[in-house]
Amino acid sequence: MSRSNGRPEPEVIMNFADGFSYSKGKMDEAFRAGGILEKSPTKTPKDPAVTALKREDVDLIVHEFEIPRAHAEKALVENGGDVEKTLVALVIP
Repeated sequence: MSRSNGRPEPEVIMNFADGFSYSKGKMDEAFRAGGILEKSPTKTPKDPAVTALKREDVDLIVHEFEIPRAHAEKALVENGGDVEKTLVALVIP
């Protein structure tokens, strides 16, 4: 703790809406010790299979099975982008 006018400076504690209290000193130490602020964010490489999917194939599966687009894309990726295999895989559990 630093001192000003001979008295120790009070520690700042914040109460947040989630019901927890956070100590400024402890939060600063955690950030410094972990090097969170010094690290640059890492980018995750895009899966080439996802970018190779045809929009028509995804639209066909979405409209025929009435499933979300993400689920249709996942099913296509799991079956190597082959529409026929994907349709069979979705019909047969």
